[in-house]
Amino acid sequence: MQKIQSKKLSDVIVEQLEAMILDGKFLAGEKLPPERQLAEQFDVSRPSLREAIQKLETKGLLTRRQGGGTFISKKLTPKVTDPLMALIASNPESQFDLLEFRHALEGMAAYYAALRGDEEDFEALHRALDKTELAVKEDCVEAQSEALVEFYLCMAKGSHNAVLLHMMGNLLDVLQENIASNLAVLQKRPDEYKQIHQQRKQIVAAIVSGNPEVARRASNEHLGFIEQTLLDINRQNSSMQRAMRRLGVSDEGSH
Repeated sequence: MQKIQSKKLSDVIVEQLEAMILDGKFLAGEKLPPERQLAEQFDVSRPSLREAIQKLETKGLLTRRQGGGTFISKKLTPKVTDPLMALIASNPESQFDLLEFRHALEGMAAYYAALRGDEEDFEALHRALDKTELAVKEDCVEAQSEALVEFYLCMAKGSHNAVLLHMMGNLLDVLQENIASNLAVLQKRPDEYKQIHQQRKQIVAAIVSGNPEVARRASNEHLGFIEQTLLDINRQNSSMQRAMRRLGVSDEGSH
């Protein structure tokens, strides 16, 4: 009878760390806690932990920086951000394409966060929402965009869908660029700006109340309102530019 071999401790640690990466407890580019802290968390010796980290390095899941610690590899997912960033930067219409894509992504995140989220997820979502409020008071677009990216990422974490979470994690830079660009325009409409923030509160309320359909609808209405407001502002700007050009022609004709 063949003897059943028990797993090496380092292999068990590898499996646990892989599960944490898959669950989104660690995202691409994020720094791991210090070795001592991880060893205590897993209740293992530091040599066993180091062996596990080496195995994850070999797999390409972790990278170590001399004197800087251990990080989750940025190459966990295909690199799609750079060409997308270039596309958005060169073509303003792409901002609206991304908004449309966010309808699906964030609507799904809101739906499943309401369906599967736990108290820890809800607390994180409330903290992220509070950060956005502080950033709005500071009147800093960069701080607001960073806070909002964290807010939407918390929503994705609450969905407990690994594919959704890592897709959003891989698009963080693109999302932040899109949000910052939208905020810069939306600030021209203070009333709508306040309304947009209230809509985020409604999304959180729907998620925490455990109503998936209401949460998805609130998310879609929120993004739809942003899209319509941006279109209205663009149309207004175009009309103003046409009026200015007409005035310029009249002035030239009168001299």
